[in-house]
Amino acid sequence: MATEAHAERAKSAIGSRGITANTVAPGAIETDFLGGAVREIPHYNQAFAGMTALGRVGLPDDIGPMVASLLGPDNRWVNGQRLEWSCQTSP
Repeated sequence: MATEAHAERAKSAIGSRGITANTVAPGAIETDFLGGAVREIPHYNQAFAGMTALGRVGLPDDIGPMVASLLGPDNRWVNGQRLEWSCQTSP
């Protein structure tokens, strides 16, 4: 929550200079985080995948292009947002 609060305060403070502040929350990604548990432990991967709308956990290559597009001129009006991917499915 601290990151979201930071973006919320920053959007007004630096927005007048044309600088945006957003938060990216990609969910479970197959990385080295937590010792690579999401990537290396099948039942963790399956459990997280079962909670997502896409039915799979994310890959590092899923995130970079999204962040690059967020930084591009087409998204210059996006400011102070928490951007989530593959949100959880309904219980």
